[in-house]
Amino acid sequence: MNRVFYPVLKSLCVAALTFASMAHAAEEAKPAKADLAKGEALFTNGDPTRNITACVACHGAAGNSAIAQNPKLAGQHEAYLAKQLNNFKGPDRNNAIMTTIAKALTADEVKNIAAYLNAQPAKQGAAKNKDIVELGKKIYRGGIAEKNVPACAACHGPNGAGIPAQFARLSGQHQEYTVAQLTNFRSGARKNSVQMTAIAKRLSDDEMQAVADYIAGLK
Repeated sequence: MNRVFYPVLKSLCVAALTFASMAHAAEEAKPAKADLAKGEALFTNGDPTRNITACVACHGAAGNSAIAQNPKLAGQHEAYLAKQLNNFKGPDRNNAIMTTIAKALTADEVKNIAAYLNAQPAKQGAAKNKDIVELGKKIYRGGIAEKNVPACAACHGPNGAGIPAQFARLSGQHQEYTVAQLTNFRSGARKNSVQMTAIAKRLSDDEMQAVADYIAGLK
């Protein structure tokens, strides 16, 4: 064999083996795909052996909560849900029930539950107070310029659908829950969004109630 050709061939073989090894490692490093069936099972039944309460007890069948204080989760963005569950494990979201449950969940379980809920159809809500819904509409669509409050629609969309992995779906959410979260952002009890903390601090109680009522009826 040609003495010049042999080192070149050897180098090519080494490069090929190295590339194959890197490709194999990258394939193994890919995160596992979410398992919706496992997510549904955990959401519906919990896991008594690990003291994980069934999510359905508070958030309703398929995430369509009928309890005004507990959020509707059906149709919520997968990445957003996963972020919230992980935030409950730390200091940014403090809730005695959710913190206990979230800390018991593995990374795969968080992913599975989030993917399952994302795939569920959300049931529509409705505005309750016609006297304030117009104010809510004005704030949601146009903000409050004199208070430097941006339009909610700028991030959450004109119909409240949100933006996957960035901003939550709001359409049809319970008024009471939305008001509670805005209040928590304002007080600092909820700390996992710098943007929402700044906005909530500029809203009055009446403005919060109005925009929450409008959000509940968004389609």
